[in-house]
Amino acid sequence: MVRHSFTPEQANRTLPLVKRIVADVLEKGRELRELARRANDASAIERVPVLERELRGLLTELERIGCSYRDFGFEHGLVDFPGEVDGESVLLCWRSDESEVAWYHTPDGGFAGRKPIPERLLPPRAK
Repeated sequence: MVRHSFTPEQANRTLPLVKRIVADVLEKGRELRELARRANDASAIERVPVLERELRGLLTELERIGCSYRDFGFEHGLVDFPGEVDGESVLLCWRSDESEVAWYHTPDGGFAGRKPIPERLLPPRAK
């Protein structure tokens, strides 16, 4: 399957939708994490498969957009968008507390290897 390659501008245009989906992922993921702590509670056990199904649906929505969710501890809402910077295949990286996609890293560099997207590649900012 050929993956879509995003420019920083295209990735930022998807953010309103991506933000809503990631907010739901974080909410359901945190609930699932809490239910895991209540493993002896019958109502918790019944809710787990429902949450797992809902999470799979949300992650599939992100994949259909062309991006991927990367924070399965459900702490920060990390999303990667495949892209290119200066001829190199990279992942444009966004975290749910950020207002825009403004960082990238190499496919094996991960969040710790994030670098700012060069200003010349970012859409003009409103003044």
